[in-house]
Amino acid sequence: MARKKLTLPRCMWFKYILPPLAAMAMIAGYILGWHSPVPDRAVFNVNRGDSITAVANRLQAGKLINSSYLFKTVIRGMGGRVQMGEYDIPAGASLWRIARMISHGDIATVTIVIPEGLTIIQIKNLLLASASLSGAVECAAGNTAPVCSLRDGMVFPDTYRVAKGTARLALLDLARKKMAGIERAWHSGGGRAPMPLKTWNDVITLASIVQKETPRADEMPIVASVYLNRLRKNMRLQADPTVVYAITAGLGDMRGAALLRGHLKVDSPYNTYTHNGLPPAPIANVGDAAIRAVLRPADTNYLFFVADGQGGHRFARSYDEHVKNHADWREIKKSKNKN
Repeated sequence: MARKKLTLPRCMWFKYILPPLAAMAMIAGYILGWHSPVPDRAVFNVNRGDSITAVANRLQAGKLINSSYLFKTVIRGMGGRVQMGEYDIPAGASLWRIARMISHGDIATVTIVIPEGLTIIQIKNLLLASASLSGAVECAAGNTAPVCSLRDGMVFPDTYRVAKGTARLALLDLARKKMAGIERAWHSGGGRAPMPLKTWNDVITLASIVQKETPRADEMPIVASVYLNRLRKNMRLQADPTVVYAITAGLGDMRGAALLRGHLKVDSPYNTYTHNGLPPAPIANVGDAAIRAVLRPADTNYLFFVADGQGGHRFARSYDEHVKNHADWREIKKSKNKN
C-alpha cells in the first residue's frame, strides 16, 4: 500500500513555522545591525597574516562582538578577507559595521600638516613630535633610497592623510615624490622660467626666498619680481632669510633672537649680502603659491621692499624711496614696542 505523503496545511505554516523564522531573523538583524556591546571607542589591530577566525576570536574576547560565528559568516559574505591595520571602532558599533570596516580596510587615519616654509630639519622635528607616526626620520647606515638624502626644496608642504602608525620616513618619501612630480611636470611643460633663471634649482631656490619673505600669496609675485629685477641688474639680493639659514646651520629659525648687522657679514655662500646671485640651493620647502610667483612674477620696476607693519610690505623703485619706507617702518616698530 502506497504511503501517504504528509503535508501541512498552509495555515499551519503561518502558525508554527513562520513565527520562529521571523523571530530568528529579527534576532540576527538586531545582533548584526543594531545591537552593540561596545560602550566606548576602542582600538583594534589586525596583524599581518591574521586569519578570519583569529580576528573573530579576539574581537569576541575583547567584548567588541557577541558572536564570532556571525562575524565570520558576515566577513565571508563580504569577500572573505580581513585587512591589516589599526581600526578605530566607535562606541555603539554593530557587528555588521565592524565587519565592514575590517573587510574594506577602513583603518584609522591621521592628518599631518607640513606647513610651507619649513626646512628639512624643522619638518623632521615636526614628524618626530607626532605620536601618531612611527619610526625614525633618518635612514639606517648604507641605505641609499632617495628619502635618505633629502635636501631643502625636495619636499612638498601639504596636508597628508595617512594610516595611523605610518612610518615617518614613508611620509617624508610621500612628500618627496609629490615635489618630484611637480618638477617633472615643469620639465614636461618646457621648463620655462623668467630670465635669468635657467634650472629647476634656480626656480625653487628663489621660490624658497619668496616663501620666507612673505606669508601672503597675493604679495608673492611682487616679491619675486623685486628679486628678479635685482638679479637682472646684477644687484645682490640682500635677503635676510638667506643669512638666517647660514647662521643657524640650515635650521632656518632664529628661535626668538634678533638678526643683527654683524650677522650680515657671515662667511657663507648662502649669504646674499656678501655674494652675488642666488644661493647654491633652496633655504626652505615651498608650496604652490611661491612656485607660481617665481614662474609668473608681477611686472614691476621695484628693487626694494620693507615690512609695512600689517603683515605685508611697502615696495620701492628707488633707494631714496626705500629709505623713506624704512624710516616709516622704524616708527611703526617704536609705536608697537611702546604698546
